[in-house]
Amino acid sequence: MGTVVERELELRLVLSPGRSVAVPARLGYRTDDPYAVHLAFHVDSESPVHWTFARELLVEGVFRPCGQGDVRVWPSRSRGRGVVLLGLSSPDGDALLEAPAAQVSAWLERTLRVVPPGTEGGQPGLDDALARLLAR
Repeated sequence: MGTVVERELELRLVLSPGRSVAVPARLGYRTDDPYAVHLAFHVDSESPVHWTFARELLVEGVFRPCGQGDVRVWPSRSRGRGVVLLGLSSPDGDALLEAPAAQVSAWLERTLRVVPPGTEGGQPGLDDALARLLAR
């Protein structure tokens, strides 16, 4: 078992423009699965919802819209603060989640220190993203 980097945070599930509800969530990263990030929400319920997608997608999504298909990520502003929006699509339906950008960035920075970009198997492009994250 490798190192685990986790972060509890509160997401907002966007129900309609101007209307959202708080959703407790946990971001997880494991060094034995270095390309992936794990997102669990409704973590206090009987059946939490789990999503797994590429770490690179979340790193890039902090800065610019990216992703296609089931997971899309893009930066935005909400109530005067930076947020990262996650658009999730599954056969059960679609969800739009809003995460605090500062908390997501700080957690991503920790994962990038544990497994530096390029050392997880030679993915190009993460070095630049890390440099931008750390330059903030």
